[in-house]
Amino acid sequence: MKVVIPLAGKGTRLRPHTYETPKPLMRVGGRPVMSYILDDLKALGVEEIVFITGYLKEKIEAYIGREYPKFKAHFVEQEVQDGTAGAVKLAEPYIDEDLLIIFVDTLFDADLSLVKRLPESDAGVIWAKEVEDYQRFGVIVTDDEGYMKRIIEKPQDPISKLANIGLYYIRDWEQLFAGIDETLRSTRGPGGEYFLTDAFQYMIDNGGKIRTEHVEGWYDCGKPETLIATNAHLLSTTRGRRPAGGSSCRMEDPLRVEEGVSLNACQLGPNVTIEEGTRIASSAIRDSIIGKDTVIEDCDLHDSIVGDRAVLRGVKGSVNVAADSQIVP
Repeated sequence: MKVVIPLAGKGTRLRPHTYETPKPLMRVGGRPVMSYILDDLKALGVEEIVFITGYLKEKIEAYIGREYPKFKAHFVEQEVQDGTAGAVKLAEPYIDEDLLIIFVDTLFDADLSLVKRLPESDAGVIWAKEVEDYQRFGVIVTDDEGYMKRIIEKPQDPISKLANIGLYYIRDWEQLFAGIDETLRSTRGPGGEYFLTDAFQYMIDNGGKIRTEHVEGWYDCGKPETLIATNAHLLSTTRGRRPAGGSSCRMEDPLRVEEGVSLNACQLGPNVTIEEGTRIASSAIRDSIIGKDTVIEDCDLHDSIVGDRAVLRGVKGSVNVAADSQIVP
């Protein structure tokens, strides 16, 4: 099985951080977002991945080469941002067997190993999460047996609450690319884009059966407030690191403090990640992500993201501060 991971977006909702860092390399729970997915793929036995790159592609390529050298990685640049169908089309020269397609705006709790147990009659799987705010998403309408009938973008009426999370397994890869070709010959959708879900609809309309599977958890990493919420979730489900000593600080779990962090007279947590080399003094921080080699003094922060090597003094409230920035009196 091969994997296609589209990564070409600019991550505009996470600015100013994504001026320097590609969205898939934004850190949550002390690690880049995409590392959680790549570790799952490694555990699944995946060997070959096609990365559809674009914005800040050199940083993506360097990270994969450094941290995941055992993957056979192909990097294809999406020069024209024409949508998800256009992105996956670029992977076609490398696909000659079943594939996973994964969009890394989100993290998910899903059993990917089920693709090894899929009935031969099924052409693929689309994973979904039941949500209450269904108007925000593309929702999947299924038949009585749980197979996809169609996807409706941002419905006004509760025709379905199964949100499409951007995780797909396709066994019939030839029919998928036939559907993509048909989609690319049709009229562009909203925003001038071609949508991969239209290719799935082509498969269904031509006899393909795409099974719908539920995920237990789905965690957005696409904007500051949801990145902070996902950080809190990860800290609550994994073991955070606590600094040695720290008798002058009061700390509330869950909390992750990396090695080499200097703390003095602090109140930290809950739901805080602090990365290596950072120095914090006379400050209170909760529900926040603090980057590497940062200095925070006399601050009271909540619901904040602070980039690497930033300097903050006397700041109170919620902030979204880029790397190498300073907020001082």
